[in-house]
Amino acid sequence: MSHHTIDLTNILYTYPDGTTALSSLSLHIDHGEAIAIVGSNGSGKTTLLSHLNGVLFPTAGTVNIGGYPVVKETLAHIRRTVGMVFQNPDDQLFMPTVYDDVAFGPLNLGYPPLEVEKRVTSALKTVGAYALKDRPPYRLSGGQKRAVAIATVLAMAPAILVMDEPTAALDPLARRQLINLLHTFCHTKIIATHDLDMVLDLCKRTIVLHNGSILADGPTLEIFRDKDILEQAGLEQPFSMQNCPVCSKI
Repeated sequence: MSHHTIDLTNILYTYPDGTTALSSLSLHIDHGEAIAIVGSNGSGKTTLLSHLNGVLFPTAGTVNIGGYPVVKETLAHIRRTVGMVFQNPDDQLFMPTVYDDVAFGPLNLGYPPLEVEKRVTSALKTVGAYALKDRPPYRLSGGQKRAVAIATVLAMAPAILVMDEPTAALDPLARRQLINLLHTFCHTKIIATHDLDMVLDLCKRTIVLHNGSILADGPTLEIFRDKDILEQAGLEQPFSMQNCPVCSKI
């Protein structure tokens, strides 16, 4: 698979109601990087992710994935390259069975039945959900839905995996299983999240958004040590970096 870089140049995005969600935003991501996008609610995280596979198009500026501009004419190619896992798994699961949901993408790309079956089986086994293949998605738990939603993307074999709040509503075991799974994905990962401890586990680089602009961009540990930046962005240090309030009293 060819290497893919991501370039956003002077992105402005204004919603129809006049709200400016992104302003003068530029960034470059190399193939294979693991990037966290963090910030308080309303900082522009989801809006930024939505520009990476053409869910949204910028009001001004350009988005480029691997040499291809993200425009309507290139969407088929872009969406083969960029796999998007939405914050709410129900936005991705709409078929009668789990198998049908995971097969939907490869079938629409025109793969033959044997290749589709191979991709579905591999993706479901990768996320530990193969036993659920005949279940209706609406009967799954939140963690199971999350795993299947990821499988629907993995079945497309994307070079870039984009995830919006992937650990939201997961119990501790499901969260750890997801983190372990993401460690095995060797291509580019871009994760918008409030789970800063997960970021420490997975992402060497962190981009901090504030009011639709980049407040900071650099090595994760350096940014998380800078309490002034975190406070300005409405964030706190990961729990694992904070002094334990119980232990400090002993």
